[in-house]
Amino acid sequence: MPSVPLPPKESNLFKRILKCYEQKQYKNGLKFCKMILSNPKFAEHGETLAMKGLTLNCLGKKEEAYEFVRKGLRNDVKSHVCWHVYGLLQRSDKKYDEAIKCYRNALKLDKDNLQILRDLSLLQIQMRDLEGYRETRYQLLQLRPTQRASWIGYAIAYHLLKDYDMALKLLEEFRKTQQIPPNKIDYEYSELILYQNQVMREADLFQESLEHIETYEKQICDKLIVEEIKGEMLLKLGRLKEAGEVYRELIERNAENWYYYEGLEKALQPSTLEERLQIYEEVSKRHPRAVSPRRLPLNFVSGEKFRELMDKFLRVNFSKGCPPLFTTLKSLYYNPEKVSTIQELVTGYETSLKTCDLFSTCENGEKEPPTTLLWVRYFLAQHFDKLGQCSLALDYVNAAIASTPTLIELFYLKAKIYKHVGNLKEAAKWMDEAQSLDTADRFINSKCAKYMLRANMVKDAEEMCSKFTREGTSAMENLNEMQCMWFQTECAAAYQRLGKYGDALKKCHEVERHFFEITDDQFDFHTYCMRKMTLRAYVDLLRLEDVLRKHAFYFKAARSAIEIYLKLHDNPLTNESKEQEVNSENLSAKELKKMLSKQRRAQKKAKLEEERKHAERERQQKNQKKKRDEEEEETSGPREELVPEKLERVENPLEEAIKFLIPLKNLIGDDIETHLLAFEIYFRKGKFLLMLQSVKRAFAIDSNNPWLHECLIKFSKAGMCVGISDHSNLPEIVSKVLTQEMQKIFVNKNLESFNEEFLKHNATSIQHQLSGAKMMYFLDESRQEKAIAVATRLDKNMRDKNVKTLTKVFEALLDGSFGSCHPQCEEYQAACHKLFPFTSAFMPATNEDDSSIASVNHTAINHDLLSNEI
Repeated sequence: MPSVPLPPKESNLFKRILKCYEQKQYKNGLKFCKMILSNPKFAEHGETLAMKGLTLNCLGKKEEAYEFVRKGLRNDVKSHVCWHVYGLLQRSDKKYDEAIKCYRNALKLDKDNLQILRDLSLLQIQMRDLEGYRETRYQLLQLRPTQRASWIGYAIAYHLLKDYDMALKLLEEFRKTQQIPPNKIDYEYSELILYQNQVMREADLFQESLEHIETYEKQICDKLIVEEIKGEMLLKLGRLKEAGEVYRELIERNAENWYYYEGLEKALQPSTLEERLQIYEEVSKRHPRAVSPRRLPLNFVSGEKFRELMDKFLRVNFSKGCPPLFTTLKSLYYNPEKVSTIQELVTGYETSLKTCDLFSTCENGEKEPPTTLLWVRYFLAQHFDKLGQCSLALDYVNAAIASTPTLIELFYLKAKIYKHVGNLKEAAKWMDEAQSLDTADRFINSKCAKYMLRANMVKDAEEMCSKFTREGTSAMENLNEMQCMWFQTECAAAYQRLGKYGDALKKCHEVERHFFEITDDQFDFHTYCMRKMTLRAYVDLLRLEDVLRKHAFYFKAARSAIEIYLKLHDNPLTNESKEQEVNSENLSAKELKKMLSKQRRAQKKAKLEEERKHAERERQQKNQKKKRDEEEEETSGPREELVPEKLERVENPLEEAIKFLIPLKNLIGDDIETHLLAFEIYFRKGKFLLMLQSVKRAFAIDSNNPWLHECLIKFSKAGMCVGISDHSNLPEIVSKVLTQEMQKIFVNKNLESFNEEFLKHNATSIQHQLSGAKMMYFLDESRQEKAIAVATRLDKNMRDKNVKTLTKVFEALLDGSFGSCHPQCEEYQAACHKLFPFTSAFMPATNEDDSSIASVNHTAINHDLLSNEI
């Protein structure tokens, strides 16, 4: 039933409640609510009850808030205020779909309420309901045709719906209303013109875009983008001579921008190599200090001309002492001929500089300073590291360190080399040495922490980061608060390798929360950008948010989480006490005593750590409460705490894995790993059509992928087990689809011959041989010896004989993929040790505790860490 209208006195109090809410004076608002509700006549006044609930929500009392708002709505279901308040409450709880329903109900009761329409439009753009957003913005335009935001919002709606003509008409009509003199520069007007031009370019209206930018050129603040748009449009229209002039002017302005040289080449269309080189030589004469006109020709010249240009380029940079020289040239290393020339030149410099301090013994001139030899050795160390010749790389970097033991870059490089050879502990040690030379350098501090995490030294990494985090809080919590995702993804991978699945999952969920928060933060910009007219940046933001979870940080966290949930599904964690009872039965009295003593120490340590954490948590909660009381900020209450023990003992790990998988399938469908991870989940769930979908998508990306080969054979064998051919366990239509699709892949071959053909086709690839060998053993366990022999081949023909691949094989021998094979495992370890003596995984075990078998359990992530460039 509708509430009784409030008399003037109570009506004024209600207005003051609204004012207190807007000004975030929540306690005063509650006082005024009490004054109205304490009157028996208005004790059940719906709108006041609803406002009391909304105010309580802002003070973090969520349950009470819902109770009061629902009560107010029941008492006055015909009040648009009650529905609006209920919508605001749902919005604060991130239930956007429910909030939209509430706003729509409110609008049925008061269709021209501006505030409700604005709130509804914000939610619609947040949820990308673009059709609904367009309708709402149209209503706002009709109600407030004089407001700038009404026109802009409506135009943006059409732009996002790709109705460019209508968007341009609206923007032009609005532009005509702006009273800006032709010679005056106004930033907001300038942004409007540039946004208008962006819409034209997206609509492929190149001629109109060029005319538009030339007409309003004087009124645009950003002169650089004007020239860039001109150059781009002139190229699109085929007016090459004019485009060439524009790009020449841009190069005069910034001679290091590679994009401008690309535009200039397209405009001039050089027909020969000499003409192409002439372009860069002319620029180089005008800008002798510029690097780009000397670097870019190295991409397309070859032979003697390449040697000549590279010789000049290297000498100048070595004499100057340019640390990032190798990074500048790294993109040339795809070409073996160019790599050979670079090596010949630089090794020649090193030999000559050692004997006569000149680049060549044939020259007579001014001698080079001693630092030139230092930078040559630094370059050679990076060069040989890139080529996988790590012993040579270490020799050069050690020689450089012996001559200059205070240069951070040398220790940084030495750590990098050890990382590439797979000795992560040694890499962390040398990176620590590098950071000790400059403890105020945040970059080297972060690098050191990253290397420590890769060596599974989580505590040391946290301690390292604490030098740059806020005092009074633990480094882990502060890094989470700062959304430091590189640390969290590396931390998750380290915990995963250590078998601490709960802690790893906690980090993965923290990363997922960051992405949710970044998405949610759009709310702040929907009104701000229209008010400030930063329209190009706003549209870019919306498009970025649509593909946000494409980011590498999300992919790493999601992949780790999925792998852990799959492992927890395959091997659920048992009750620790029961496990200990079973283990103790097989121990001698001495070993049992030793084990119990160890357990007591561990329990004591864990208890002290838990007490410390609890005290820290309590202190932080007090600080947060105090801060909330002082500032009276609007909050949505505390979020659910992530407890590692709960996370690793979830009831349904596969359902949790699917939550991480869905964004990958939606956004990163072009990565084969997405579909193979999907297959692993659906394989365990027994979802045959989804398994088929996953392998078909993966097959379309790379039909020769080794992991895909394993999935195909598992899928086919699983299909045979449920009886695809005789339709015993599956619906007929499903069975028919599976049979038809598998026929296309296997082409009448049985699994054994399909596997043999795969091995024969990829005879020189260790990764493919490993997958084929695994499936050989999977299909017929009696062929164990043959399978192991195939997997452990190390002859000269193998093209991917590197640390990363050999570690994969070694891990497969250890994890039971070939059954029990300890002697073959030791033989393979010794053979790999001869090839890569610095790799810790291949070093012979000194005692039981140091056994490499204990350290290699979690394969998928380790591979990426061992070698990111080899």
